[in-house]
Amino acid sequence: MAEIQLKGISKSFDDNKVIKSLDLSIANGEFITVLGPSGCGKSTLLRIIAGLESQSSGDVIIDGREVNNVRASERDLAMVFQSYALYPHLSVQQNLMVPLKLRRLSRLERFPLLNWFLPKRSSKMIELNEKVLQAAETLQITHLMERKPGQLSGGQQQRVAVGRAMVREPVAFLMDEPLSNLDAALRVHMRAEISELHRKLKTTFVYVTHDQAEALTMSDRMAVMMDGEILQHDTPSEIYNNPVNLQVAEFIGSPKINVLPAESDSKGGITCMGLPISLSMKTPKQGSIMLGFRPEHTELLSSNSNNCFEGKITYKENLGSDIYLHVNLKEDQHKMIVRSEPDKALDAKIGDMVKIGWMVDKVMAFERNGQSLPTKSKS
Repeated sequence: MAEIQLKGISKSFDDNKVIKSLDLSIANGEFITVLGPSGCGKSTLLRIIAGLESQSSGDVIIDGREVNNVRASERDLAMVFQSYALYPHLSVQQNLMVPLKLRRLSRLERFPLLNWFLPKRSSKMIELNEKVLQAAETLQITHLMERKPGQLSGGQQQRVAVGRAMVREPVAFLMDEPLSNLDAALRVHMRAEISELHRKLKTTFVYVTHDQAEALTMSDRMAVMMDGEILQHDTPSEIYNNPVNLQVAEFIGSPKINVLPAESDSKGGITCMGLPISLSMKTPKQGSIMLGFRPEHTELLSSNSNNCFEGKITYKENLGSDIYLHVNLKEDQHKMIVRSEPDKALDAKIGDMVKIGWMVDKVMAFERNGQSLPTKSKS
């Protein structure tokens, strides 16, 4: 296991600053996910940790040792790429064996014809074969050992790529969007498999993805990265429930959080589109703010309800266990997505007028610049 620290890391390509100065600390045995949209610099950051890319400034520290000038092959890290990077002409067993041969055998010992002249080679090969078999059994791919990568499904190739990293017994695994090439159902299955593998190995995992479902379900902690900066670094539940700003709130959650304009008075009282909200600002400040309502924290109300949003259904998504209603509010000026249980919304039709309530303790407040604002329920 390894503790990884990034201090003041930045990276520029000519005049393009891909990563601004950032700090990140990853604990021993932790599963941390770096989550962000395409082009935010997360894969570049992973390559800097691996030693495949050099930073413009800052320090990479692994187990208390600065490794800025240490080659990738000497950092004792294993990387799983998005493309899996398997050798197409080698069998699964041979693919798993490659990193072991490169690390454990001398140049002469890599040639099997020299077995007779190098007596230690045979004992080394027995040991390496045992390690390969152990990894294959852990990943349940022993029945695939003689196949070539072209004869494997995407999920099987992904397991082989992970196995090739496992046999090295690295101090940390670095994974660069390893599930992005799989179909939706297989991604869900492989998320569970990778999480289980982390629990078995108890090794540090640094996982890069743009898929928030992977980050929320697999991570001990996650770092939300945008435009070369880490905006928030915390547990998945903390980031989901208490985002530091509107950027994070809108990026985390599917469907996206609803954002509506609101006003705060000099006493901290809040109204949203003319409706009083049973919240107040902890630090009263008069002016315009924004309120966030996640779809699962809203609900359909009966037609005789008061103090609620009203709008017209413009689109209906029936997902079986949940129904999402897209609603236009106040003469189409603003929109909301409402999650409802099927028995409450099954008969709802496009064009129907509906009333929408909210869970007041789940409402989030933000300044006009997007910064989160602390609130409290009115007594």
